[in-house]
Amino acid sequence: MKKKTNNLKGMKLEDLNKKFKELEEKMRVMKFKAEGAKSKNVKEAQSLRKEIARILTEITSQKNK
Repeated sequence: MKKKTNNLKGMKLEDLNKKFKELEEKMRVMKFKAEGAKSKNVKEAQSLRKEIARILTEITSQKNK
């Protein structure tokens, strides 16, 4: 199974920040849903955390340039 790769290196800093905010909100909503009932997709939280980490890494590397 191929992973869906996002081209984060080609994105502008503003776009990365926007995507980061969207994923952070999605993670917050998912956590509240998980409190009441079991999630159907148990790996969703793990994949969201990894994607957030990738975005933060790219933001840091662009700021250091």
